[in-house]
Amino acid sequence: MAVPFRRVSKTRKAKRRTHQNVKSVTLTDCTNCGARVKPHHVCGKCGYYKGKEVVSVD
Repeated sequence: MAVPFRRVSKTRKAKRRTHQNVKSVTLTDCTNCGARVKPHHVCGKCGYYKGKEVVSVD
């Protein structure tokens, strides 16, 4: 079975794992009701997208 000849340093290990982090979600304000919404998504509270009603929410 293959075994590493030298130990991998903490720095080298950290450099390899730089992209395995949790990224925060970007949120914007809805132009109609002011709720926090993901960009380019229909607002879940009022159903508006780009100033037009797309989904009727009761």
